[in-house]
Amino acid sequence: MTKHVAVLMGGWSAEREVSLRSGNACADAAERAGYKVTRVDVGRDIAQVLTALKPDCALNLLHGTPGEDGTIQGLLEVIGVPYSHSGVMASSVAMQKDVAKTLLKAAGVPVPGGMVANRLEAAKRHLLPPPYVIKPVAEGSSVGVFIVREDHAHPPQELNRPDWKHGDNVLVEPFIAGKELTCAVVADKPTGVIEIIANTKFYDYEAKYAPGGSTHLLPAPVSEEVTEACRRLALQAHKALGCRGVSRADFRYDDSLPGITGLACLEVNTQPGMTQTSLVPELAAHAGMSFEALVAWMIEDASLNR
Repeated sequence: MTKHVAVLMGGWSAEREVSLRSGNACADAAERAGYKVTRVDVGRDIAQVLTALKPDCALNLLHGTPGEDGTIQGLLEVIGVPYSHSGVMASSVAMQKDVAKTLLKAAGVPVPGGMVANRLEAAKRHLLPPPYVIKPVAEGSSVGVFIVREDHAHPPQELNRPDWKHGDNVLVEPFIAGKELTCAVVADKPTGVIEIIANTKFYDYEAKYAPGGSTHLLPAPVSEEVTEACRRLALQAHKALGCRGVSRADFRYDDSLPGITGLACLEVNTQPGMTQTSLVPELAAHAGMSFEALVAWMIEDASLNR
């Protein structure tokens, strides 16, 4: 009997558009792999929609709230629909970057220094010597991220805007010069490591999702020591946060420092993008796993109590 998969996408977060692209790409792949697929643009009535659909499982391709923060995972647990990716706790913790940093540091994963601050305080004066980074505590895809450089007389005044949608608290962290590296974990195994070279001012939303927005170097042109450290730390981070299925750890690597001392984990993404320009499908393909095989694996891995 053909498995019926509800592909959850869209939603109402700042990352809605990329979620629709991830969802449709995976839905197409699942259909090619022989599954019965229903595409679900997630609204506030998602519990009623899924109860009526009665799918065998849900392939969660939502990004941001509510798909990445534990909310949809809790709902799926309640209505009894097995789902892909991480469970309630890991999703919630990874989305709260300040909490995730504390857990990663305790698990021996190097993270940047810095602090949590109210956005209005962060707008008043430099809380760290420039260059530094300001980012929302709970957003993905580089939404709402600012790099404050040495020539900036004051912090970004966008933080004062009354229509600011990214929460009252922000992370303020030292800017780490050097390379942007990323490594995925699939089925509790780390993949290779990609270096990302943004063709915009930094690896922002446009660089991530616009064709030609960034150049991916795979394998990353770094030493074997750094590659193996990234792989080890990505798996360590995945396990420290209790992730399941597919995750992706993002790193900065200051290659002016000796060995792996310049390596820091910025965050763990429990719902990484799955578009044609996304990193996880590229990493899987490099390891010999086709996009269809990756999507089929995520579907077969779906469960409850994750």
